[in-house]
Amino acid sequence: MIRRSQVSRYAPRRIAFTLIELLVVIAIIAILAAILFPVFSRAKAAAKKAESANEFRQIGVAMYLYLSDHDDRMPDRRDLKTDLPGGYKPWTGWPPSDPRTGWAREVLGVYAKGTLFAFPATKSAFGDAVQVQQQTSNGENALGWMWRFDRPDDPIPGDNFWGKSPELATEHLIAENNPFIGVPTGVADVELAVEPYFPRTVSPSPLNLRGRAVHFGGRNRLFLDGHVKFLRDVRTDP
Repeated sequence: MIRRSQVSRYAPRRIAFTLIELLVVIAIIAILAAILFPVFSRAKAAAKKAESANEFRQIGVAMYLYLSDHDDRMPDRRDLKTDLPGGYKPWTGWPPSDPRTGWAREVLGVYAKGTLFAFPATKSAFGDAVQVQQQTSNGENALGWMWRFDRPDDPIPGDNFWGKSPELATEHLIAENNPFIGVPTGVADVELAVEPYFPRTVSPSPLNLRGRAVHFGGRNRLFLDGHVKFLRDVRTDP
């Protein structure tokens, strides 16, 4: 018969961490988190930029499908520019015109398998800023900017693309000779669509948008030949 004292003598002891050991483990975890957090943040930011770039490529494909169906002419929907909910430029201040893309979602959407001008990253960055989003006739929401379709003027301004072929639009931009937007040498130099941005050097309305962009330090741009490129801009947050 085994005595109780013998059982307690030979039973395995329960082992616990000491306070010092716990503090060491916590310190190691904190160091690893400090090292890995910037890595994860950069990876997340890169994924957002890649997702937005892919959406721009889909817009480029939709535009070229439209061109093939309309004698190589871009849309002329200046009527939608003024008739969509909210009208033309329902804000004061910057931007000075209305580059929103509600009209483009309606016109180009039929040429895409998915939803154009959704841009989750833009929605996350700017929320419900009126300068960024625009409702379509069906109540859908379009995000993003197209500077060359930003005015409903008649006659069509030289720097606007309504109803023009890519080649004619490029010729008109060259003739404008505007150093602010750059003088292109071909369609590959001509911006078609861009992510919204608010330079800190101007006073947008509301003021809390100043210096902000969808991505840190710049924005994705779609060009008239269909390629997409990220442009760094020191006027936005690094």
